[in-house]
Amino acid sequence: MPLLDSFGRVADDLRVSVTDRCNLRCTYCMPPEGMPWLPRSEILTYEEIDRLVGVFMGLGVHTIRLTGGEPLARRELHVLVEMLAARGVPDLSLTTNGVLLAEHAGALARAGLKRVNVSVDSLLQHRFAEMTRRDALERVMDGLRAAETAGLQPVKLNCVVVRGTNDDEVVDFARFSRETGYEVRFIEFMPLDADEAWTRAAVVPSREVLARIDAVYPLEPVQHGPEPATMWRFRDGARGAIGVIASVTEPFCTSCNRIRVTSDGQFRTCLFALEETDLRALLRDGATDEEIADAVRAAVAGKWAGHKINDEDFARPKRSMSLIGG
Repeated sequence: MPLLDSFGRVADDLRVSVTDRCNLRCTYCMPPEGMPWLPRSEILTYEEIDRLVGVFMGLGVHTIRLTGGEPLARRELHVLVEMLAARGVPDLSLTTNGVLLAEHAGALARAGLKRVNVSVDSLLQHRFAEMTRRDALERVMDGLRAAETAGLQPVKLNCVVVRGTNDDEVVDFARFSRETGYEVRFIEFMPLDADEAWTRAAVVPSREVLARIDAVYPLEPVQHGPEPATMWRFRDGARGAIGVIASVTEPFCTSCNRIRVTSDGQFRTCLFALEETDLRALLRDGATDEEIADAVRAAVAGKWAGHKINDEDFARPKRSMSLIGG
């Protein structure tokens, strides 16, 4: 039986955070001093993650994305990748900030990783340093090239667009996509920053991003599956592609297929969920796989209709983005 909620949505895309730690301090995510890291004893072991993935696969999940924090900040991540690949995960990928990717891409590919999404919010060195509070753009670019060489393709870039900060670069990113063949996905700025400084005025609607690009490089839509990004290709046949994730201005809640497990083993049915199910406690208290599956089924069955960002009664989750996992 697939994981169905009361609205008929099928949950088959699982994001698994492997750590809350990160080597960047992005302004829309973390304060300059960082966050208090979870004790290592509270983080799921690789064996626990592997077991959970097995349970979720038994419930029809076929897409597994490893996230963080910064997942490559966790030691020997390729070991976990190899464990999950041995289970036959149909679609196994990684979201990373790319800073450590150059040194790990080869081992990850050999372990069975299929592809990577790399967060890059500016192509300008000084602005990248301002937004991440780290001067690491050159290392990220090395990581992109290493991923491509290792066969982790298609290489996808995630760019969070913030009004007055980097929105003037959207056409530059489109040009970069055409030059490299990388897919660029523009993500609307969401109220998940630890500083709680998010304002609606800082959100650049995805339709505005597309209009700016289309005026320079005409676009045409691409039909695709249930993923939240709407995809576009260049009408002149150039390589690369553009995607937009309009989480704020055009929520995709009615077709959302994503679920999440945090690094400390809490199951979330929505990025903005206000409630969690403690799978770590079940794992460590001796629960059977079927008992864990029952807890997952119950949580998914109770999934809400949507996140209410655009409603007066919207409430932010207690965890910020780095503590949830992208």
